[in-house]
Amino acid sequence: MRKLKHDVIVVGSGLAGLRAAIEAARNEKLDVGIISKVQLMRSHSVCAEGGTAAVMQPELGDSLELHAWDTVRGADFLADQDVVWRFVEEIPKELLLLEHWGIPWSRRKDGRMDQRPFGGHSYDRATFAADKTGFFEMQALYDTLQKFENVTRYDECYVSSILTKNGQFCGVTVWSLTTGEFFAVQGKAMVIATGGACRMFGFTTYSLTATGDGMAMAYRAGLPIKDLEFVQFHPTGLVPSGILITEAARGEGAYLRNVKGERFMEKYAKAKMELAPRDIVSRSEQTEIEEGRGVTGPEGIMAINLDLTHLGADKINERLPMIREVTIKLNFIDPIKEPIPIRPAAHYFMGGVHTDLDGATPVPGIWCSGEAACGSLHGANRLGSNSTAECLVWGKITGDKAAEFAAKTQNYPDLPPDSALQDEENSIFKRFSNNGKETSFAVRKELQKTMDGEVGVFRTGDGLEKALNRIKELRKLVPYLRVNDTGRIYNTDLMSALEAGNLLDLSEIIVTGALARKESRGAHSRRDFPTRDDVNWLKHTMAYYTPQGPRLDYIPVTITMWQPVERKY
Repeated sequence: MRKLKHDVIVVGSGLAGLRAAIEAARNEKLDVGIISKVQLMRSHSVCAEGGTAAVMQPELGDSLELHAWDTVRGADFLADQDVVWRFVEEIPKELLLLEHWGIPWSRRKDGRMDQRPFGGHSYDRATFAADKTGFFEMQALYDTLQKFENVTRYDECYVSSILTKNGQFCGVTVWSLTTGEFFAVQGKAMVIATGGACRMFGFTTYSLTATGDGMAMAYRAGLPIKDLEFVQFHPTGLVPSGILITEAARGEGAYLRNVKGERFMEKYAKAKMELAPRDIVSRSEQTEIEEGRGVTGPEGIMAINLDLTHLGADKINERLPMIREVTIKLNFIDPIKEPIPIRPAAHYFMGGVHTDLDGATPVPGIWCSGEAACGSLHGANRLGSNSTAECLVWGKITGDKAAEFAAKTQNYPDLPPDSALQDEENSIFKRFSNNGKETSFAVRKELQKTMDGEVGVFRTGDGLEKALNRIKELRKLVPYLRVNDTGRIYNTDLMSALEAGNLLDLSEIIVTGALARKESRGAHSRRDFPTRDDVNWLKHTMAYYTPQGPRLDYIPVTITMWQPVERKY
């Protein structure tokens, strides 16, 4: 087996991964490797649309304190407030840096960066580039990365395991999809930046590649997973595909209407209306649908109407061109003329790999950033436009810290014995000899049906028990999944089987944590425990791997400025 070496290994090539690789590579003495299972500009971050939150206009009334308060309140007080403060301080610097790196921000008439309203924010601070913000941010980072000769790219390479020895990071194992080779990469430091995993849900805004590989690998390597029961449902997933209709549509003034044509958000969040936080809007939509006030969308799916018609053609074409293109191509609907059918879609993990303020995990040599990480910025509910911001801030921090660690580490930690590396390779490719009855595609479809049905916007103890039992049954099938394609190159059949295992591991953590958390907080809404319980549940869930399933523990929330109060909008 071939063995390669890099001082810093970055796994994942979205906003957080690219930003981490750039920051690490700024130390020209270091050798940096960036590994992605897709081509570097095909990561899910390109799908981010609406904006990136930052205080860019303090002279006009915004402030760091206001952004921090909005984030803490939006998080239903489960966010660690020291993390929130660091975030609001750092993100304006990142947006100015992107400005210098050439991103084409949308502009105000005076030439300064424009900003739009977003849900849960009390100031218009979502900085944007039309409705393609993530794509343009990725492009600016990707272009900047080309300046560094000390970076080696591994496009379309699947990292199968994180290697540790004597409790310290020492490398990863990799399957190249383009050549079929299986090899090891030895490293001094690692940044996990592999994104989210909402593909265990059927109706989701996420790309097919978002299967939580980094989180699942970290979990199996012994790293704790924090607060994974908090899954955000975006209020405006296009029916029937689930493709994201950006919150920027509501930021620009779109209305949510039920079958009667009513702007029903007046009943649920009178002050904020359509720009209430996402958990509140999603519950409101679901309630309207369940109580018979939804509209019949494509394929008979009950939905809500997102009405942009009053905005006018000029504003839609300037501010929301991609939304118009998507709805015309996929639904044959022109939002200039008619409303868009939407409903809540699985969108984001507030939880992830447990990290400290610097993005460091409990394992020396491993950092984590972006959606794969949980430094407890978002608590129980993320505010829109805070996610791309988080990727930039902790991409920079973790890249810097990993580089500093690698520079101080004189020798590469030893890899595990060759026999252990060979066992890992065998565990991947022995699936070619499986003769099980089930395919990964059937198992994933059943998982999605279970998660959509029982672990959605509203949850109950009985439903979660049912889901957990079904997930455990499906997990037993994973080692025996039938893989019909026995080639090593671009084997999507084998890839799907590996991803199915990751999705099931993470689904089990979500449901186990949700079943244990007997309260409603942020995106976790239990009908059998409808109120927030700060006495018993103002704490973070920590899930640890065991062969029998996740073992749960809890740690306190860091409160430095604001005590929990009733959350009103």
